[in-house]
Amino acid sequence: MDGPSQEEEEDSTFTNIPLADDVDQLPRILYPRSKSLLPKMMNADMDAVDAENQVELEEKTRLINQVLELQHTLEDLSARVDAVKEENLKLKSENQVLGQYIENLMSASSVFQTTDTKSKRK
Repeated sequence: MDGPSQEEEEDSTFTNIPLADDVDQLPRILYPRSKSLLPKMMNADMDAVDAENQVELEEKTRLINQVLELQHTLEDLSARVDAVKEENLKLKSENQVLGQYIENLMSASSVFQTTDTKSKRK
């Protein structure tokens, strides 16, 4: 069995067409297949399917790239929000320290002390 048998070769090049009556009683009748028409139709169909698949693939690729870009943008914005929050907390703390320092200076200075105006008028 080095190659296909003669019956296998016949099956690949001929199509069986059984008759409606007496299918079991009739000998096997083989008719040649049109080999040139079938591949052309299949190639045209395959080309159309390939073109549709190519368009779908390009659209999916574009959408995936857009999603990835938006994810990176979101990550960058999230990092920026975190940095601004930290800076805000730092500035609030510095403002509290400066406010306390100014209060201490004002309380220690005689310029900002309340004076009794009635005693100076007498």
